[in-house]
Formats: sequence, C-alpha cells, structure tokens
Amino acid sequence: MRKWLIVLISCMLFAVLAACAQKEAASSNDTASSQGVTDTGAAPSEELIIKASDYQFDQPEYHLKKGVPVKVVLQNESGEHGVIVTGLDLQLDSSQSSKVITPDKAGEYVMHCSVFCGSGHNAMAAKIIVDDN
Repeated sequence: MRKWLIVLISCMLFAVLAACAQKEAASSNDTASSQGVTDTGAAPSEELIIKASDYQFDQPEYHLKKGVPVKVVLQNESGEHGVIVTGLDLQLDSSQSSKVITPDKAGEYVMHCSVFCGSGHNAMAAKIIVDDN
C-alpha cells in the first residue's frame, strides 16, 4: 500500500512539473511574439489589423509587400471568428490572434473565416494582395 502511495505521489509531482515547464515555454514564446521577432529573427516593419464582425471583414482586400515582414493581427469586433490563408501559411483565431509573416510570392490570396460563425459564414471572405515592391 505504501509503495503505491509513493508511486502515485511521484506521478502527480511529475505531472505538475511538466505542466510548469509547458507554461514557461509558452510564456517565453509569447514574449518573443509581443516583441515582433519571428523564429528567423526578422522583426516586422509593418502591421496589418484585420477586424472581423458578423459575416464580414472590415475591408474587401488588404495589401502587403513582397519580402517585407508584417505582423498580422486578428481583432474580433463581434462574434467569434478566425482567419485562414492557405498560400501564406496564415491561420489566426482566439488562441493565436497574431503572427509575423513574410510574403515571398506576389499574387492574390483568398482569406476565409476559419471558425463557424453562423448562417453567413460561407460568404465571409476577403483578399490579401501581395504586391511586388
């Protein structure tokens, strides 16, 4: 009986330590993100704020410059929304509301809402246009 109690306490201690380590790693990642430094070490020179409300984004299209690091921020004005842009490897939602990207190819990319938000969800789209410098 005593042996099982020691094993149980050890397992609980291990779980608590693992949780603390994950929290510390997430905290250090948040600090780097808030400073605008990506994993490549490039700091964004621009910021794009996308505002989402019921079944629409605040603009029909957004413009970025090719090769320029930009911090993309999603703000939910009303409702719960997300953003997904496949060609730019961009996905934002309430768990990750910002990301620094560097578009490397000019063109038009379609942005969709990635969180089901009701009857108008399928029509919730906009364009991100990456311009050559």
